[in-house]
Amino acid sequence: MTTTQWQQEWQSAITDPAMLIKHLGLDQALLEPARAAAKLFPLRVPPAYLARIKKADPADPLLQQVLPLGIETLPSTGFTADPVGDNASLHNGGVIHKYTGRALLITTGACAINCRYCFRRHFPYAQSNASTRQWQQALDYLRNNPSIHEVLLSGGDPLSLNDRRLSELANKLATLPQVRRLRIHTRLPIVIPSRITDELIGWLTNHPFKPVMVIHANHPNELDDPVANAMQRLTEAGIPLYNQSVLLRGINDNADTLAALSERLFELNIQPYYLHLLDRVQGAAHFDLPEQEAHRLMQRLAAQVPGYLLPRLVREVAGAPWKVPVVWWEA
Repeated sequence: MTTTQWQQEWQSAITDPAMLIKHLGLDQALLEPARAAAKLFPLRVPPAYLARIKKADPADPLLQQVLPLGIETLPSTGFTADPVGDNASLHNGGVIHKYTGRALLITTGACAINCRYCFRRHFPYAQSNASTRQWQQALDYLRNNPSIHEVLLSGGDPLSLNDRRLSELANKLATLPQVRRLRIHTRLPIVIPSRITDELIGWLTNHPFKPVMVIHANHPNELDDPVANAMQRLTEAGIPLYNQSVLLRGINDNADTLAALSERLFELNIQPYYLHLLDRVQGAAHFDLPEQEAHRLMQRLAAQVPGYLLPRLVREVAGAPWKVPVVWWEA
């Protein structure tokens, strides 16, 4: 089987903290803490994303999302391995069914990039993803729940699977008459924009359900020209695009950055949708921002951008029947 460009980039990802620190000209004092943290949650940065990180700048907002830090190894009160209650809603075949009318399918545990704040960094993927042999279990669950009208492909990152496998899954989902929408949650078009192939667009638009793609960008520096070109291809194919971000201390916790992110997203025909308060996963406490600070930040952001560029501030609460809006305008 021929290896495509995006797969070659995937295989070329940096996974050794020493290589990352040397390539970016960072202080060698970062190495041993990075190695300790990477033992708990591995480092992974593909070349296309690495190229956007400013060298010799430990404060670079893209670097901070991927560089393992020693603080990740320390326990933090109130931070857990399953902060959003995925395990309690997990069914056979990798189906997570939390919300009325929609269900999420864990297609894989693989990601092109390991974001240090990932809320599924402790998720039991080996036992709980809908691999090819388990797709029938997932399909049976969905078929037996006709109220589910929208299926979300997640992971890991569903676009880490090749287009042949994804097309096969989409064909199986298309046999379920109640499925109206197929939503893909992915960071791959941001970190490896060459992942947007003719084959992907072909299978995604060749079914009776409506495709929707939710990407994940946290900072305007992530949205360079190759990403813009990938987004244009999706837009021209008629695929609605939405963005969700995570509010991260030291990375995007100021109104100017978030305003620039919303403006850039809109240039690329992507609707700013969710701004998540950090899911309190063990190992990510250093990214957390107190809710009152988030309130003030949203007030400043609302004064800078029109309403259609203002993302919804939300928190995911285990057991809640929806993403919980965070009220900031009365704070």
